Amino acid sequence: MDPETQVELQDVAQQQDVVQPTAMPEEHMATMPEALRDNATLADVNPPLPSADMPISPDVVPVDMTTRLLEFMGIGGPVVWILFAMSVVALAIILVKLLQFLLIRPEAHQHHQKVIQLWQSQQVDHALSHLNTKRPVDELMAMSIEGLRNPSTDTSLLREELDRVASLRLNQLRSYLRPLEVIATLSPLLGLLGTVLGMITAFQQMEMAGNQVDPSVLSGGIWQALLTTAVGLAVAIPVVSAHNWLERKVERVSALMNDAVTQLFTHQTVASDDVVKANIANAA
Repeated sequence: MDPETQVELQDVAQQQDVVQPTAMPEEHMATMPEALRDNATLADVNPPLPSADMPISPDVVPVDMTTRLLEFMGIGGPVVWILFAMSVVALAIILVKLLQFLLIRPEAHQHHQKVIQLWQSQQVDHALSHLNTKRPVDELMAMSIEGLRNPSTDTSLLREELDRVASLRLNQLRSYLRPLEVIATLSPLLGLLGTVLGMITAFQQMEMAGNQVDPSVLSGGIWQALLTTAVGLAVAIPVVSAHNWLERKVERVSALMNDAVTQLFTHQTVASDDVVKANIANAA
């Protein structure tokens, strides 16, 4: 071959970027069958790395939150399932109570002073028109005005009837608060019970292992046991907060009832005294 032809062949090989296969290491060649040793290269035994353009295998399914939650609850055992059920019940109770307070608005009292002023000025019908008897406080105020406007009404009997209605309405506002309190009390106790049971299981596994104790067995049992305590506290903390908030609203309604009814009785007494004095002055 003359020198010019050799140079042309070298140029063609550089332009086409011809890459010679890499020889396979000898230790890999020794483990392969004889029929494949002659043609084996490094590319044959090293598969290509996955790239962004490669399709995702249908067997690879992303783990969603539901699956992780089920695995999480499976690790915790029956105690976590019980706590989960209690949290659902507590959430339902809280939503029901929020809807109840939102519909009747028992703490609304901006118009009470206006009603008392109208009652004191003997504008009874106008005062009653400002009251919404669907609200507990307004209902008691309307009952008080209706009873006090009648001179033949026995005030002691009227007070007893007002106490009865007030107790009934407050009990309605406190409905389902006791189950909420029970859930808030039992949740951390159940979590502690699950932790104790998990620790017992972990130490039983250590005893069965004998001298070949694996620290991972103990650590895995401990974190699984502490998981129930964490779930119990996670349920109890918001439930306790919601229960105290709802109980405080009921106490506020009770205070508003007492204040409004007392003002109606005292202002009625003052108005009656003024009428008596006026009648005496006219007679004189």
